[in-house]
Amino acid sequence: MSLRLGDTVPDFTAETTEGPIRFHEWLGSSWGVLFSHPKDFTPVCTTELGSVARLKPEFDKRDVKVIGLSVDPLTNHAQWAADIEETQGSALNFPLIADSDRAVATLYDMIHPNASETATVRSVFVIGPDKKLKLSLTYPASTGRNFEEILRIIDSLQLTAKHSVATPADWKQGEDVIIVPSVSDEAAKEKFPGGWKTLKPYLRIVPQPGKGA
Repeated sequence: MSLRLGDTVPDFTAETTEGPIRFHEWLGSSWGVLFSHPKDFTPVCTTELGSVARLKPEFDKRDVKVIGLSVDPLTNHAQWAADIEETQGSALNFPLIADSDRAVATLYDMIHPNASETATVRSVFVIGPDKKLKLSLTYPASTGRNFEEILRIIDSLQLTAKHSVATPADWKQGEDVIIVPSVSDEAAKEKFPGGWKTLKPYLRIVPQPGKGA
């Protein structure tokens, strides 16, 4: 069964390149990104894992734990890590789940038979500290993901979890945001004492709360 936004994500135990984990315990009170790749020793996947390794300090800054997955065995992961470092210039610095029995892939609906009967699709799950699903994305095998976009999404999710705002199209950290319609003008005066710009009654633009803090 597919996961929906707001669902508590399934817990599981798994072998990883950094030892066995119980997923919810491993996440602790952090945010998490669980992402799958179709197969080790393939070109697009190699570039993706290199990208995540390079961006790991940015995920750390946001208190986000990242973990990858494919249905390859642990020995393959270990050997492939050397190729990732050699070709991408970044050593693997986050765990990879070896889901050779497809238990986790099945729990998270990562195998789409019309794409492949055996390999996982390029899934991304962003999970909050409450273990609830905040975002899911699915990419085809031929398209590598933009993990800087995943960071942008996390910036939005973390900001909007704390403040009564939403982020507009193409928003980036530090830019103006939107006051959510459920907040009345009276309540907005307390929340945003610096004021806002009203383009329409339902479209109120305000500087990002906590900007520069």
